Amino acid sequence: MNNQIPQHLIDEIRQSNDIVDVVGEYVSLKRQGRNYFGLCPFHNESTPSFSVTQEKQIFHCFGCGKGGNVFTFLMEHEGFSFLQAVEHLAQKSGHALPEVFVKQENQSNQSIDQVSLQAFEWLTKFYHHVLAHAKEALIGKQYLEERGLSQEIINVYQIGFSPHANEVTTKFLEKKSFNLQHLASTGVFTRNDQNQIFDRFRGRIVFPIRNHLGKTVGYGGRSINGEEPKYLNSPESALFQKSKMLFNFDLARSEMKKKGQAILFEGYMDVITAAQAGITNGVATLGTSATEHQAALLKRYVDHVVICYDGDSAGFNAAYKAARLFLKAGCQIRVATLPDGSDPDAFIKQNGGERFKREVIEESSTYMGFVMTFLKKGYNLKVEADRIAYVNKIIEEIAGLNSAIDRDHYARELANEHQLSFETILNEVNHLNQARGNDRDKAATKRHTKDQNLYRAKKKLLPAFYNAERRLLAYMLYDHSIAEKIKHILGASFNVDKHKIIVTHLYAFYEEGNKANVSQFIERIDDEALKNDIIELAMESISPDISDSELNDYINIISEEQGDKANIRALLAEQKKAELNQDYVKAAQIGMEIVQIRQRLAGHSQ
Repeated sequence: MNNQIPQHLIDEIRQSNDIVDVVGEYVSLKRQGRNYFGLCPFHNESTPSFSVTQEKQIFHCFGCGKGGNVFTFLMEHEGFSFLQAVEHLAQKSGHALPEVFVKQENQSNQSIDQVSLQAFEWLTKFYHHVLAHAKEALIGKQYLEERGLSQEIINVYQIGFSPHANEVTTKFLEKKSFNLQHLASTGVFTRNDQNQIFDRFRGRIVFPIRNHLGKTVGYGGRSINGEEPKYLNSPESALFQKSKMLFNFDLARSEMKKKGQAILFEGYMDVITAAQAGITNGVATLGTSATEHQAALLKRYVDHVVICYDGDSAGFNAAYKAARLFLKAGCQIRVATLPDGSDPDAFIKQNGGERFKREVIEESSTYMGFVMTFLKKGYNLKVEADRIAYVNKIIEEIAGLNSAIDRDHYARELANEHQLSFETILNEVNHLNQARGNDRDKAATKRHTKDQNLYRAKKKLLPAFYNAERRLLAYMLYDHSIAEKIKHILGASFNVDKHKIIVTHLYAFYEEGNKANVSQFIERIDDEALKNDIIELAMESISPDISDSELNDYINIISEEQGDKANIRALLAEQKKAELNQDYVKAAQIGMEIVQIRQRLAGHSQ
């Protein structure tokens, strides 16, 4: 695949990085039988159709059709080139790449985004060093100490301080051979009205914001001298998109998956203080309301989300909006309630992490429990009209619940609280739920019909020879000896053009001394459509102990299509030509010959 990296090293790197482990860092996988399934990261779906097979070291989505090996996954998900994917996995598995490749890659790896990432990496080290050693950062250190942060947690999050003097930061990167004009255009630095380039975070505590790979892509700056705004984020860029990212996601991901739960906070300090107290499955939005993209991101990793926002009016309103959003994404929601005016950071500092877990997280309300409490704030329940409006609003919320048990429980609770007939409340709930269900069913039926039509258009009833070739190819990918047998009988004489191409590549692969390994084989396939076809074939359910009789049946079906059926097509053409020449005797003779061949085929198939 590359002159600088020997093929045997590429093979070692691939074999050392189990595809289930690598994909599992991005997708929440659950074992079903011999394979693992999860929500596809390449298209939106609510039912898992994304499959990973550990035995074959490949993945395939039955929804969008994407498939490949561990390198392909990273290329698709991260936009890596093949060599970047190899380099990334080499670092994970501890393989040293040839020095000549590393030098060449560093020289060629100078895209706009890569330059910005390198600048962010240097800046993060610089800010962190300034906080630790510069006298002018003493105020920043004191602020962090007052907030109760240990030196250990400051190091973990690489918290830093930006010097007041602008030229210190800009000159630092200039000395590292960065172009300041470029850094200003990509959002690392900014320009003032006089077109001067400067660091927007001057005099602020700086919190690095990392992407899911742990690479810094922006910063959050906290003012410590009363300067407004109190919090300032890096601007939106190709690397930094607030609506699609969550603070601390890279560090919290493994713990979230282990616990099956994520805690959603509002701010950096809540996350960091919680982590210092041993609560390491927390993430935070980046100064904006929660978004559908963030909800979908968490749903890929966890089923349960605890929303833990500030205990003031603004926090309650934000939690309600976030809860509805995550519920819509399919998450099971709980909402933590803090004392009036308190926030997670303050509660943990005052009471410790154990009490926070026990009294706030573990005692968090269900979605409906929170909603019933929250919505009361908007009504004066002593006024009859408000009370009726509140009850109707809660009935609407209850009707939206999927579980009949939940609907029954909250209908009874609402009836008891307001001295109403339980049967009346439940009837209203069920009536609304049925109406919504009918709408959902109609929409689902419409989607299903559309999907079925698309499926039929894509997968027309395939002829026997086509399916025989697919089955045969699946076995040839699985077993070298079967491929060797077919090579001597059929060679590349398959009827379907793409099947001819696949077997040609496969024979060459085996001739080079390779064993059956579809994960390795697809690396020699450049055509993405063909690669996906091979993956789909490899995912076919086959019996490891195929009989010679079954193999011969496939071979005969394929050969017949090439032989007698091909003769019939030729004879039909010849017959038509005879009829055009008004040679009806010859046309009749050809017709008899066609009938005899068809009778022979019919007898052979019985």
